[in-house]
Amino acid sequence: MRLLRCCLVVALVVTATLAARGQARPPAAARLKALVGGTLVDGFAGPPIQNSVIVIDGDKISAVGQVGTLAVPAGAEVISTEGMTVLPGLWDMHVHTMIVGHADYDHWDKAYFPQFESVIMPAAAKQLLMAGVTSARDLGGPLEPSINVRNRINEGKIPGATLYVSGPFIQHEPYPNTEAYRWGVKGPDDGRAKVKKIADAGVDVVKLIDQDQMTMDEVRAVVDEAHRNGKPVVAHSHRPEEIRRGLQAGVDCFEHTGLATAPGYPDDILQMIRERTAQMNRGPLFWTPTIEGLLNYEYLRDNPEALDDPAWHEGLPAAIVDDIKKSLEHPDRLPYFQLTAARRPTLAHKFRQLRDAGVVQLIGTDSGIPMNFHTHSTWRELDAWVNVLGVDPITTIRAATYWPSVAMKVDGKVGTVSAGKYADIIAVRGDALRYISLLQHVDLVMKHGVRYK
Repeated sequence: MRLLRCCLVVALVVTATLAARGQARPPAAARLKALVGGTLVDGFAGPPIQNSVIVIDGDKISAVGQVGTLAVPAGAEVISTEGMTVLPGLWDMHVHTMIVGHADYDHWDKAYFPQFESVIMPAAAKQLLMAGVTSARDLGGPLEPSINVRNRINEGKIPGATLYVSGPFIQHEPYPNTEAYRWGVKGPDDGRAKVKKIADAGVDVVKLIDQDQMTMDEVRAVVDEAHRNGKPVVAHSHRPEEIRRGLQAGVDCFEHTGLATAPGYPDDILQMIRERTAQMNRGPLFWTPTIEGLLNYEYLRDNPEALDDPAWHEGLPAAIVDDIKKSLEHPDRLPYFQLTAARRPTLAHKFRQLRDAGVVQLIGTDSGIPMNFHTHSTWRELDAWVNVLGVDPITTIRAATYWPSVAMKVDGKVGTVSAGKYADIIAVRGDALRYISLLQHVDLVMKHGVRYK
């Protein structure tokens, strides 16, 4: 009898253990978490919530309130956020995961293209996540690697920011040796076919560049086909005619504070922007200025200690890290930045012109360009908006949380800390509304209810 009882006990224990291992999710009690005590900046336009309580059930937020009015459920794991600012996970609306700060693009493509999918892009996505960027728009990359890395992140196979990918740039003609991730358009039918191909492959957004070198029929074909497939279109805005044609064709979002060294946007373009933003039935016209790389270049050139931060080495083999360092040995000589000194004084004026014309500006950084590492570019952009351009902190944070989710049509899922949304949440010690630069050291990173930091 004793032997039988022992066998039954062992069998029950083994069965329970195997069942637990086979569960896709832990029991409900173990899935509950509560962030308690911090000042919550929830992504909406209202005042911060003091002594906040955020209850998380699995991957989603189930309730948001305050200590004393919202009870922490029994059995929940309590994570103290006392003394911290709690925010939605940040978005960066213009990153390049296929590059990680190297100064020589031609060398980079030739040397590392075979490692884009297996090493480079996963490393970039993880670096973004650990910097508090839980979502990012990846604008320009080879089609299959972009899709595959995004999907592996979404499936939980590798850690990283949730990526919204464009795949290849769509343009008049690829630059030499870039055909793997830049697709040329030869006529409206070809434009439609190329967009349909990337849409069928599953891209989230279409990236248009050099549209002033295309015919207007080609530009319209690209934009119309993207919209027919439910994909927003983002377009470069470096030259006046790029902007004019993009506006005429119905582009959804422009990238960069362009026009090189021109002192400001021409009057006709500003009038076109005002006319477009007045059409409320079409929703906002979005613009991603990507200015911190230009604003901070001269500082990094003269104070290069920040380039030695080992955070950007995360996920990269030593040989690649050494190659990146070598490419940055002489920051003052980098061709990429030779016009920066002339461009920088015009940025604040152009930024204000766009705001005054009614566009909704988004936080994006061109992260991955020379010296612009995924580990630091996003917080520097927020810092530049607040401390150089004079944007108030709440508006700046909304440009990195709420508005990006609206632009990508996922505001029902992410972008704010509110019940029913995914638990994409970050926290930093101190008052980030007074000292926005605190975001350079994010203390807590949670994505879809999983704590990564």
